[in-house]
Amino acid sequence: MQNTVSKALTMSGVGLHSGRHITMTLEPAPVFSGISFVRTDLTEGDNVIPALWDHVVDTKLCTVVGNVDGANVGTIEHLMSALRGCGIDNLIIKIDGPEVPIMDGSAMPFIEAIEAAGITAQAAPRRVLKVLKEVSVEQDGKRVTLAPSETFTFAGQIDFNRGGIGSQAFETSLVNGNFRHDIAQARTFGFLNEVEYLRTQGLALGGSMSNAIVLGDDGVMNPEGLRFEDEFIRHKLLDAIGDLYLAGAPILGRYDGFKAGHAMNNAILHALFASKENWTFIDENSATQDQTRLEPAFAA
Repeated sequence: MQNTVSKALTMSGVGLHSGRHITMTLEPAPVFSGISFVRTDLTEGDNVIPALWDHVVDTKLCTVVGNVDGANVGTIEHLMSALRGCGIDNLIIKIDGPEVPIMDGSAMPFIEAIEAAGITAQAAPRRVLKVLKEVSVEQDGKRVTLAPSETFTFAGQIDFNRGGIGSQAFETSLVNGNFRHDIAQARTFGFLNEVEYLRTQGLALGGSMSNAIVLGDDGVMNPEGLRFEDEFIRHKLLDAIGDLYLAGAPILGRYDGFKAGHAMNNAILHALFASKENWTFIDENSATQDQTRLEPAFAA
């Protein structure tokens, strides 16, 4: 069945790039309405922005969705990842600024807030987007592939020659609590010299060690260290899960990303939807194996 939140819940925090204090309210939405953002601070033009792949307008530092009237919301990927993990299909997100609050840099604060508000099953079947044919995009040594699979699988690999990160790989299937256990707590990260430059450009104004892993020449600068030894690739997969939830439904298939980021994640959705031969929507009940049933991808 489709799900929404049981009651409205409000969260506040700083925007990673704007540095603004932002308040956001997640409200229940009817069946088949999907997920949408509403910019409550905009009084002229259309302020509703569907959380869909074909509304992505920027992917440079985060994923930004917008509409034809110029309303947009950025840094949506961690929230979208949490919504996928919680199995939320329909939601209205009212927000009074241009980006989702960064919170602690992971998806966990959103999950905890949704759990506290409750999740309500709705009287309509959930749709699953099933990958029928493999599609792939490559650019500048980066690659993303979506392939048919009987599981909701995300795999990735990164390779950084600085900050002590090196090469990391991780894979998880979104069943049996894996999202919460393996992915949700992984934080965003950045390099100190890049943060300093971005701030001269009016960006990363809200970034700090309380909402990101900061890497200097000698490695992790955060006093508390890492939450996982391979937290960096786990966060990249957290981003990918959120970016791909912009397909409008959970994707039944295998995602493989090599040095992937937001731009590549959106590009693979464009490639997938370029031909109806690549995909189809199926009813949740059409999934034939128990492991493909769409309970929330975390264990409460």
